Amino acid sequence: MLRLGYDQGPQIAWWWVDGYADFGSEQAPRVKDAIRQWFAWHRTSQLPDYAAWLAGVRGKVGESVTPAQVCRWSDEARTKLDPAVDRMLALAVPLVAGLTEAQLRHIEQRQAKANDEFRRDFLQPDLDDRAAAALKRTVERAETFYGRVDDAQRRLLAAGLKESPQDVERWFAERQRRQRDIVQTLRRLVAERPDTDRTLAALRALAERFERPPDAAYRQYQRRLTEHNCALTARLHASTSPAQRQTLRERLEGWEKDLRLLAAAANE
Repeated sequence: MLRLGYDQGPQIAWWWVDGYADFGSEQAPRVKDAIRQWFAWHRTSQLPDYAAWLAGVRGKVGESVTPAQVCRWSDEARTKLDPAVDRMLALAVPLVAGLTEAQLRHIEQRQAKANDEFRRDFLQPDLDDRAAAALKRTVERAETFYGRVDDAQRRLLAAGLKESPQDVERWFAERQRRQRDIVQTLRRLVAERPDTDRTLAALRALAERFERPPDAAYRQYQRRLTEHNCALTARLHASTSPAQRQTLRERLEGWEKDLRLLAAAANE
């Protein structure tokens, strides 16, 4: 499924970005070409590195892991995505100036629709329903790696979520800030039409505000939440059986092989 999804990635990415920006017939070929360029570059230059990283993690999951180790893996994974994001921004530069005010309003409308979906999935009015949905998502995520979790592990996850500093309303407010930031940045770039270097600098600054929000209090909240999640992940791993750890190794190995096959396919 990973290989199939990645092979269909350019088309899926086009559907997604067009769903937001509603590109016109003159814009569409340039956007599609930029997407194809990104996937061609990503397949050959990034996937082998991702595969090597997975191999390194796979070699250690049979052991006990500490919260610090989990956080280190999380940081490494995010860092490995940085070149892909930067390449995407560079390819987007010549496309930004062609956006229209109608398209920017379309983006705002699509953001509003996505926020309605967020409220439905994460901000249920009944707090018990909200907690149940959060536990369901967390169990499903754990089972993606370990296979079926048992009742004791489900209780462990439920307790961890109950102790979590996560504030969904705060998360939603930050999500909305980012959405406004996207549209405001694009609107300014369309109006001012700066040169290539300044446009790329503005897009990189936007990406930096995603990674490091301007609100210092929110960054502190993010750190607390990350530390809690790393500790919960380490506790879950400590509770796993030899069979579950073998499932984890096999799944990591499968994803690693898929990535290597995808990278090799570029040379065929």
